[in-house]
Amino acid sequence: MMNSIIIGKYVPGHSVVHRMDPRAKLLLVFAYVLIVFLANNPIGYAFLGVYTLVIVAMSKVPVSFILRGLKPVLFIIIITFLLHIFMTKEGPLLFEWGWFSVYKGGLIQGVLISLRFLFLILITTMLTLTTTPIEVTDGMESLLNPFKKLKLPVHELALMMSISLRFIPTLMEETDKIIKAQTARGVDFSSGPVTDRLKAVVPLLVPLFIGSFKRAEELAIAMEARGYKGGEGRTKYRQLKWGSIDTIMLLLLLAVAVVLVLIRT
Repeated sequence: MMNSIIIGKYVPGHSVVHRMDPRAKLLLVFAYVLIVFLANNPIGYAFLGVYTLVIVAMSKVPVSFILRGLKPVLFIIIITFLLHIFMTKEGPLLFEWGWFSVYKGGLIQGVLISLRFLFLILITTMLTLTTTPIEVTDGMESLLNPFKKLKLPVHELALMMSISLRFIPTLMEETDKIIKAQTARGVDFSSGPVTDRLKAVVPLLVPLFIGSFKRAEELAIAMEARGYKGGEGRTKYRQLKWGSIDTIMLLLLLAVAVVLVLIRT
């Protein structure tokens, strides 16, 4: 399951989304995170869903690859849905069995909030699937440039965020290896009471933390050995270019936001 996590991975390609300026993609993702809260009815969510699917289709990332990556976060969406079913007691009663009851309001809220999570995961995943870590760093640094006047270490912050994203799949692979090693020693992670499963997870943390610190130290030593120095005076081989497609995509998202505001109930 760990290998199926796709957040932080990059899929090479030449689609429109791949060719977009990383600054435009970052702005689009940040704006989308805000705009998704404008949808508050089924029509708004349907409209938002169509826009999200269009972005996914334009990226030309294999759908099977995306669906496989959604499996690890599926339980979060299911738990969100169930919480609304249990906690929201609004509207007509649809089903009742003993203490368990389902109201229409809870069912609708559960579906809509779960869709909101799904859309957010899809769009944020598109950013890392179609953008290399170097492009993310350059784009983030460029967007944060105005904060340099406030003595903010913009380059270092962008680099840290980029490395964090890049290391997510690496840590997942490391966790998968440790789980397989523990399973070979007789540890059972898939059966038994929940307390026993939680206890079995604890031994994973120590080697995982040690491996992470070791990897971070190796990366720091490698950067120092190559004389890496960010910030002022550093030139870039690849220059960011803002094209017409970037402006069009942002204007399209603005149009989506306007429509969502108009159809809000």
